[in-house]
Amino acid sequence: MAVLSEEQTMLRDMAREWTTNESPVTAFRKFRDLAPACGYDANAFKTMAEMGWAGIVIPEKFGGSDFGWLSLGLVLEETAKTLTASPLASSALAASALVLGSSDAAKATWLPRLASGEVVGTLAIDEGPRHNPAAIATTATKSGDGWTLSGTKAFVHEAHGAALFIVAAQTPDGVGVFAVPADLAGLGLATRKLTDSRSHANVTLANVKVGADAYLGGSDLLDRLLDRARIVTAAEMLGLAEHSFGVTLDYLKQRVQFGQILATFQALQHRMAELFTRIELMRTDVEAALAALDSSTDVPAMASLAKATANDTLHLVSREVIQLHGGIGMTDEYFIAFYIKRARVLENAWGSSTFHRDRYASLAGY
Repeated sequence: MAVLSEEQTMLRDMAREWTTNESPVTAFRKFRDLAPACGYDANAFKTMAEMGWAGIVIPEKFGGSDFGWLSLGLVLEETAKTLTASPLASSALAASALVLGSSDAAKATWLPRLASGEVVGTLAIDEGPRHNPAAIATTATKSGDGWTLSGTKAFVHEAHGAALFIVAAQTPDGVGVFAVPADLAGLGLATRKLTDSRSHANVTLANVKVGADAYLGGSDLLDRLLDRARIVTAAEMLGLAEHSFGVTLDYLKQRVQFGQILATFQALQHRMAELFTRIELMRTDVEAALAALDSSTDVPAMASLAKATANDTLHLVSREVIQLHGGIGMTDEYFIAFYIKRARVLENAWGSSTFHRDRYASLAGY
Protein backbone atom coordinates (compact mmCIF):
# COMPACT_ATOMS: atom_id res chain seq x y z
CA MET A 1 0.00 0.00 0.00
CA ALA A 2 1.08 3.56 -0.65
CA VAL A 3 2.42 5.57 2.27
CA LEU A 4 -0.05 8.42 2.69
CA SER A 5 0.60 11.83 4.17
CA GLU A 6 -1.58 13.04 7.02
CA GLU A 7 -3.50 15.24 4.59
CA GLN A 8 -4.07 12.36 2.17
CA THR A 9 -5.31 10.14 4.99
CA MET A 10 -7.75 12.84 6.04
CA LEU A 11 -8.94 13.25 2.44
CA ARG A 12 -9.50 9.51 2.04
CA ASP A 13 -11.36 9.28 5.34
CA MET A 14 -13.52 12.27 4.45
CA ALA A 15 -14.37 10.74 1.07
CA ARG A 16 -15.19 7.40 2.71
CA GLU A 17 -17.45 9.01 5.30
CA TRP A 18 -19.25 11.18 2.75
CA THR A 19 -19.89 8.40 0.26
CA THR A 20 -21.09 6.04 2.97
CA ASN A 21 -23.47 8.54 4.57
CA GLU A 22 -24.46 10.86 1.73
CA SER A 23 -24.01 8.86 -1.46
CA PRO A 24 -24.71 5.17 -0.75
CA VAL A 25 -25.61 2.62 -3.40
CA THR A 26 -29.28 3.44 -2.85
CA ALA A 27 -28.52 6.92 -4.23
CA PHE A 28 -27.20 5.33 -7.40
CA ARG A 29 -30.39 3.30 -7.77
CA LYS A 30 -32.40 6.51 -7.44
CA PHE A 31 -30.17 8.22 -10.02
CA ARG A 32 -30.59 5.32 -12.43
CA ASP A 33 -34.37 5.35 -12.12
CA LEU A 34 -34.62 9.13 -12.53
CA ALA A 35 -32.14 9.17 -15.46
CA PRO A 36 -31.32 12.94 -15.31
CA ALA A 37 -30.52 14.60 -18.63
CA CYS A 38 -27.03 15.61 -17.53
CA GLY A 39 -26.11 11.97 -17.00
CA TYR A 40 -24.81 12.31 -13.45
CA ASP A 41 -25.99 13.15 -9.93
CA ALA A 42 -25.77 16.95 -10.06
CA ASN A 43 -26.38 17.46 -6.34
CA ALA A 44 -23.67 14.97 -5.42
CA PHE A 45 -21.16 16.55 -7.79
CA LYS A 46 -22.00 20.02 -6.47
CA THR A 47 -21.17 18.86 -2.96
CA MET A 48 -17.97 17.19 -4.16
CA ALA A 49 -16.90 20.41 -5.84
CA GLU A 50 -17.64 22.39 -2.66
CA MET A 51 -15.32 20.01 -0.80
CA GLY A 52 -12.60 20.85 -3.33
CA TRP A 53 -12.44 17.49 -5.07
CA ALA A 54 -12.99 18.91 -8.57
CA GLY A 55 -9.74 20.88 -8.26
CA ILE A 56 -7.43 18.23 -6.82
CA VAL A 57 -5.15 18.12 -9.90
CA ILE A 58 -5.58 21.78 -10.87
CA PRO A 59 -2.89 24.34 -9.87
CA GLU A 60 -3.71 26.72 -7.03
CA LYS A 61 -3.45 29.80 -9.26
CA PHE A 62 -6.47 28.51 -11.17
CA GLY A 63 -8.51 27.74 -8.07
CA GLY A 64 -7.45 24.16 -7.46
CA SER A 65 -5.48 22.54 -4.66
CA ASP A 66 -2.81 20.78 -6.78
CA PHE A 67 -3.01 17.88 -4.34
CA GLY A 68 -1.76 15.30 -6.82
CA TRP A 69 -2.94 12.21 -8.65
CA LEU A 70 -2.60 9.82 -5.72
CA SER A 71 -4.99 12.05 -3.79
CA LEU A 72 -7.46 12.04 -6.66
CA GLY A 73 -7.14 8.26 -6.90
CA LEU A 74 -8.02 7.89 -3.22
CA VAL A 75 -11.23 9.86 -3.74
CA LEU A 76 -12.18 7.96 -6.89
CA GLU A 77 -11.64 4.66 -5.12
CA GLU A 78 -14.08 5.66 -2.40
CA THR A 79 -16.72 7.06 -4.76
CA ALA A 80 -16.53 3.86 -6.82
CA LYS A 81 -17.38 1.76 -3.78
CA THR A 82 -20.87 3.24 -3.72
CA LEU A 83 -21.14 3.75 -7.50
CA THR A 84 -21.47 7.52 -7.03
CA ALA A 85 -22.50 8.88 -10.44
CA SER A 86 -20.26 11.88 -10.93
CA PRO A 87 -18.04 13.33 -13.69
CA LEU A 88 -15.15 13.82 -11.26
CA ALA A 89 -12.73 11.61 -13.20
CA SER A 90 -13.63 12.95 -16.64
CA SER A 91 -13.40 16.58 -15.51
CA ALA A 92 -10.03 15.95 -13.89
CA LEU A 93 -8.76 14.44 -17.13
CA ALA A 94 -10.05 17.38 -19.17
CA ALA A 95 -8.35 19.73 -16.71
CA SER A 96 -5.09 17.81 -17.00
CA ALA A 97 -5.17 18.27 -20.78
CA LEU A 98 -5.34 22.01 -20.23
CA VAL A 99 -2.65 21.99 -17.54
CA LEU A 100 -0.27 19.98 -19.73
CA GLY A 101 -1.20 21.89 -22.87
CA SER A 102 0.36 25.00 -24.35
CA SER A 103 -2.68 27.30 -24.54
CA ASP A 104 -2.59 29.89 -21.76
CA ALA A 105 -5.90 31.31 -22.98
CA ALA A 106 -7.63 27.93 -22.66
CA LYS A 107 -6.20 27.49 -19.17
CA ALA A 108 -7.48 30.88 -18.04
CA THR A 109 -10.90 30.30 -19.58
CA TRP A 110 -11.61 26.77 -18.37
CA LEU A 111 -9.46 25.74 -15.40
CA PRO A 112 -11.11 27.99 -12.76
CA ARG A 113 -14.55 26.81 -13.89
CA LEU A 114 -13.51 23.16 -13.82
CA ALA A 115 -11.93 23.59 -10.38
CA SER A 116 -15.10 25.07 -8.93
CA GLY A 117 -17.34 22.45 -10.52
CA GLU A 118 -19.18 25.14 -12.48
CA VAL A 119 -18.61 23.15 -15.66
CA VAL A 120 -17.77 19.56 -16.57
CA GLY A 121 -15.19 18.46 -19.09
CA THR A 122 -14.49 15.12 -20.75
CA LEU A 123 -12.25 13.40 -23.27
CA ALA A 124 -13.36 12.61 -26.83
CA ILE A 125 -10.56 10.47 -28.26
CA ASP A 126 -11.58 7.04 -29.56
CA GLU A 127 -13.63 6.56 -32.70
CA GLY A 128 -14.37 2.83 -32.80
CA PRO A 129 -15.69 0.04 -30.58
CA ARG A 130 -12.24 -0.53 -29.06
CA HIS A 131 -9.55 1.74 -27.71
CA ASN A 132 -7.15 2.54 -30.53
CA PRO A 133 -5.50 5.95 -30.36
CA ALA A 134 -3.56 5.14 -33.53
CA ALA A 135 -6.79 5.09 -35.56
CA ILE A 136 -7.94 8.70 -35.31
CA ALA A 137 -9.72 9.84 -38.45
CA THR A 138 -11.22 13.10 -37.18
CA THR A 139 -9.57 15.98 -39.01
CA ALA A 140 -8.52 19.46 -37.99
CA THR A 141 -7.74 21.81 -40.86
CA LYS A 142 -6.47 25.35 -40.71
CA SER A 143 -9.25 27.89 -41.20
CA GLY A 144 -8.19 31.52 -41.05
CA ASP A 145 -6.72 32.12 -37.62
CA GLY A 146 -8.29 28.96 -36.20
CA TRP A 147 -9.23 25.38 -37.00
CA THR A 148 -12.16 23.44 -38.44
CA LEU A 149 -12.83 20.01 -36.93
CA SER A 150 -14.81 17.21 -38.58
CA GLY A 151 -15.35 13.63 -37.46
CA THR A 152 -17.09 11.38 -34.95
CA LYS A 153 -16.00 10.24 -31.50
CA ALA A 154 -17.41 7.02 -30.01
CA PHE A 155 -18.54 6.17 -26.49
CA VAL A 156 -17.60 9.50 -24.92
CA HIS A 157 -18.04 9.30 -21.15
CA GLU A 158 -20.07 12.02 -19.38
CA ALA A 159 -20.86 13.62 -22.72
CA HIS A 160 -24.37 14.83 -21.91
CA GLY A 161 -23.33 17.10 -19.06
CA ALA A 162 -20.03 18.27 -20.50
CA ALA A 163 -19.40 21.90 -21.40
CA LEU A 164 -15.92 21.13 -22.75
CA PHE A 165 -14.64 18.29 -24.93
CA ILE A 166 -10.95 17.50 -25.28
CA VAL A 167 -10.77 16.23 -28.85
CA ALA A 168 -7.97 14.43 -30.67
CA ALA A 169 -7.81 15.09 -34.42
CA GLN A 170 -5.43 14.70 -37.33
CA THR A 171 -3.72 17.94 -38.38
CA PRO A 172 -1.32 18.47 -41.29
CA ASP A 173 1.51 17.96 -38.77
CA GLY A 174 0.13 14.86 -37.06
CA VAL A 175 -2.31 14.29 -34.21
CA GLY A 176 -3.40 17.37 -32.30
CA VAL A 177 -5.41 17.86 -29.12
CA PHE A 178 -8.07 20.58 -29.00
CA ALA A 179 -10.32 22.17 -26.38
CA VAL A 180 -13.78 22.29 -27.93
CA PRO A 181 -16.74 23.98 -26.16
CA ALA A 182 -19.89 21.88 -26.27
CA ASP A 183 -22.12 24.74 -27.45
CA LEU A 184 -20.38 25.34 -30.79
CA ALA A 185 -22.35 25.03 -34.01
CA GLY A 186 -21.93 21.65 -35.66
CA LEU A 187 -21.31 19.64 -32.49
CA GLY A 188 -23.96 17.00 -31.80
CA LEU A 189 -24.56 14.05 -29.45
CA ALA A 190 -26.10 10.64 -30.09
CA THR A 191 -26.84 8.77 -26.86
CA ARG A 192 -25.33 5.30 -26.41
CA LYS A 193 -26.91 3.27 -23.63
CA LEU A 194 -24.48 0.93 -21.87
CA THR A 195 -24.99 -1.50 -19.01
CA ASP A 196 -23.81 0.90 -16.28
CA SER A 197 -26.69 3.41 -16.76
CA ARG A 198 -24.19 6.27 -16.97
CA SER A 199 -23.75 8.98 -19.62
CA HIS A 200 -22.20 7.81 -22.89
CA ALA A 201 -22.60 9.28 -26.36
CA ASN A 202 -21.17 9.46 -29.83
CA VAL A 203 -20.00 13.02 -30.48
CA THR A 204 -20.23 14.34 -34.03
CA LEU A 205 -18.19 17.31 -35.18
CA ALA A 206 -19.49 18.71 -38.46
CA ASN A 207 -17.19 21.56 -39.52
CA VAL A 208 -16.86 22.82 -35.97
CA LYS A 209 -14.80 26.01 -35.90
CA VAL A 210 -12.49 26.83 -33.00
CA GLY A 211 -9.91 29.54 -32.44
CA ALA A 212 -6.15 29.18 -32.54
CA ASP A 213 -6.05 29.06 -28.75
CA ALA A 214 -8.08 25.81 -28.80
CA TYR A 215 -4.97 23.89 -29.87
CA LEU A 216 -3.35 22.36 -26.79
CA GLY A 217 -0.58 20.16 -28.16
CA GLY A 218 0.39 17.20 -30.31
CA SER A 219 0.88 13.46 -30.01
CA ASP A 220 3.07 13.71 -26.90
CA LEU A 221 0.26 15.48 -25.05
CA LEU A 222 -2.22 12.84 -26.22
CA ASP A 223 0.00 10.03 -24.92
CA ARG A 224 0.38 11.70 -21.52
CA LEU A 225 -3.32 12.38 -21.33
CA LEU A 226 -4.28 8.79 -22.18
CA ASP A 227 -1.93 7.44 -19.51
CA ARG A 228 -3.72 9.59 -16.96
CA ALA A 229 -7.07 8.28 -18.17
CA ARG A 230 -5.88 4.69 -17.82
CA ILE A 231 -4.59 5.20 -14.30
CA VAL A 232 -7.59 7.06 -12.87
CA THR A 233 -9.89 4.46 -14.44
CA ALA A 234 -7.85 1.75 -12.72
CA ALA A 235 -8.29 3.62 -9.42
CA GLU A 236 -12.06 3.54 -9.84
CA MET A 237 -11.87 -0.15 -10.71
CA LEU A 238 -9.95 -0.79 -7.50
CA GLY A 239 -12.83 0.67 -5.50
CA LEU A 240 -15.33 -1.52 -7.33
CA ALA A 241 -13.28 -4.66 -6.70
CA GLU A 242 -12.64 -3.91 -3.04
CA HIS A 243 -16.26 -3.15 -2.24
CA SER A 244 -17.61 -6.13 -4.19
CA PHE A 245 -15.28 -8.39 -2.23
CA GLY A 246 -16.32 -6.90 1.13
CA VAL A 247 -20.03 -7.20 0.40
CA THR A 248 -19.61 -10.81 -0.70
CA LEU A 249 -17.57 -11.70 2.38
CA ASP A 250 -20.32 -10.32 4.60
CA TYR A 251 -22.90 -12.31 2.64
CA LEU A 252 -20.97 -15.57 3.01
CA LYS A 253 -20.67 -15.00 6.74
CA GLN A 254 -24.44 -14.80 7.26
CA ARG A 255 -25.97 -17.00 4.50
CA VAL A 256 -26.89 -20.51 5.67
CA GLN A 257 -27.08 -23.53 3.37
CA PHE A 258 -27.47 -27.17 4.40
CA GLY A 259 -27.50 -26.04 7.99
CA GLN A 260 -24.09 -24.36 7.76
CA ILE A 261 -22.85 -20.82 7.20
CA LEU A 262 -21.41 -20.58 3.69
CA ALA A 263 -18.15 -19.06 4.94
CA THR A 264 -17.33 -22.35 6.69
CA PHE A 265 -17.02 -24.23 3.39
CA GLN A 266 -13.34 -24.61 2.55
CA ALA A 267 -13.86 -24.41 -1.21
CA LEU A 268 -15.46 -20.97 -0.84
CA GLN A 269 -12.71 -19.87 1.53
CA HIS A 270 -10.16 -20.74 -1.17
CA ARG A 271 -12.02 -18.70 -3.75
CA MET A 272 -12.25 -15.69 -1.45
CA ALA A 273 -8.57 -15.99 -0.52
CA GLU A 274 -7.68 -15.90 -4.22
CA LEU A 275 -9.77 -12.77 -4.73
CA PHE A 276 -8.25 -11.05 -1.71
CA THR A 277 -4.72 -11.75 -2.97
CA ARG A 278 -5.52 -10.50 -6.46
CA ILE A 279 -7.07 -7.29 -5.13
CA GLU A 280 -4.02 -6.56 -2.98
CA LEU A 281 -1.76 -7.01 -6.01
CA MET A 282 -4.07 -4.74 -7.97
CA ARG A 283 -3.83 -2.10 -5.24
CA THR A 284 -0.03 -2.24 -5.41
CA ASP A 285 -0.01 -1.60 -9.16
CA VAL A 286 -2.69 1.10 -9.13
CA GLU A 287 -1.18 3.08 -6.27
CA ALA A 288 2.29 2.76 -7.81
CA ALA A 289 0.91 4.17 -11.07
CA LEU A 290 -0.74 7.09 -9.27
CA ALA A 291 2.52 7.80 -7.45
CA ALA A 292 4.37 7.60 -10.79
CA LEU A 293 2.14 10.37 -12.13
CA ASP A 294 3.02 12.57 -9.19
CA SER A 295 6.74 11.92 -9.59
CA SER A 296 6.71 11.78 -13.43
CA THR A 297 8.58 8.46 -13.27
CA ASP A 298 8.06 5.66 -15.80
CA VAL A 299 4.44 6.69 -16.32
CA PRO A 300 3.69 4.87 -19.62
CA ALA A 301 4.77 1.45 -18.36
CA MET A 302 3.06 1.90 -14.99
CA ALA A 303 -0.15 3.04 -16.69
CA SER A 304 -0.33 -0.09 -18.83
CA LEU A 305 0.63 -2.36 -15.93
CA ALA A 306 -2.05 -0.82 -13.69
CA LYS A 307 -4.80 -0.94 -16.33
CA ALA A 308 -4.02 -4.52 -17.42
CA THR A 309 -3.97 -5.70 -13.80
CA ALA A 310 -7.16 -3.81 -13.02
CA ASN A 311 -8.92 -5.28 -16.05
CA ASP A 312 -7.98 -8.86 -15.21
CA THR A 313 -8.66 -8.56 -11.50
CA LEU A 314 -11.98 -6.75 -11.68
CA HIS A 315 -13.21 -9.13 -14.38
CA LEU A 316 -12.47 -12.07 -12.09
CA VAL A 317 -13.84 -10.42 -8.95
CA SER A 318 -17.05 -9.19 -10.54
CA ARG A 319 -17.73 -12.62 -12.04
CA GLU A 320 -16.91 -14.52 -8.86
CA VAL A 321 -19.00 -12.37 -6.53
CA ILE A 322 -22.06 -13.04 -8.69
CA GLN A 323 -21.37 -16.77 -8.51
CA LEU A 324 -20.84 -16.66 -4.75
CA HIS A 325 -24.13 -14.84 -4.24
CA GLY A 326 -25.99 -17.31 -6.40
CA GLY A 327 -29.12 -16.42 -8.35
CA ILE A 328 -29.96 -13.41 -6.17
CA GLY A 329 -26.76 -11.80 -7.37
CA MET A 330 -28.28 -11.09 -10.78
CA THR A 331 -31.58 -9.68 -9.55
CA ASP A 332 -32.19 -5.96 -9.80
CA GLU A 333 -33.32 -5.73 -6.20
CA TYR A 334 -29.87 -6.78 -5.01
CA PHE A 335 -27.21 -4.23 -5.84
CA ILE A 336 -24.17 -6.49 -6.37
CA ALA A 337 -25.18 -6.80 -10.05
CA PHE A 338 -24.66 -3.03 -10.48
CA TYR A 339 -20.95 -3.57 -9.94
CA ILE A 340 -20.43 -6.09 -12.73
CA LYS A 341 -22.25 -3.74 -15.12
CA ARG A 342 -19.95 -0.84 -14.30
CA ALA A 343 -16.96 -3.16 -14.34
CA ARG A 344 -17.56 -4.30 -17.91
CA VAL A 345 -17.71 -0.71 -19.15
CA LEU A 346 -14.50 0.33 -17.40
CA GLU A 347 -12.64 -2.77 -18.55
CA ASN A 348 -13.11 -1.63 -22.14
CA ALA A 349 -12.33 2.03 -21.49
CA TRP A 350 -8.83 3.21 -22.46
CA GLY A 351 -7.53 -0.21 -23.42
CA SER A 352 -8.21 -3.89 -22.85
CA SER A 353 -5.81 -6.23 -21.06
CA THR A 354 -4.49 -7.45 -24.42
CA PHE A 355 -3.85 -3.89 -25.59
CA HIS A 356 -1.90 -3.05 -22.45
CA ARG A 357 0.08 -6.28 -22.29
CA ASP A 358 1.21 -5.66 -25.86
CA ARG A 359 2.02 -2.03 -25.06
CA TYR A 360 3.92 -2.95 -21.89
CA ALA A 361 5.99 -5.47 -23.83
CA SER A 362 6.75 -2.88 -26.51
CA LEU A 363 7.80 -0.33 -23.91
CA ALA A 364 10.11 -2.96 -22.41
CA GLY A 365 11.73 -3.53 -25.79
CA TYR A 366 10.11 -6.82 -26.80
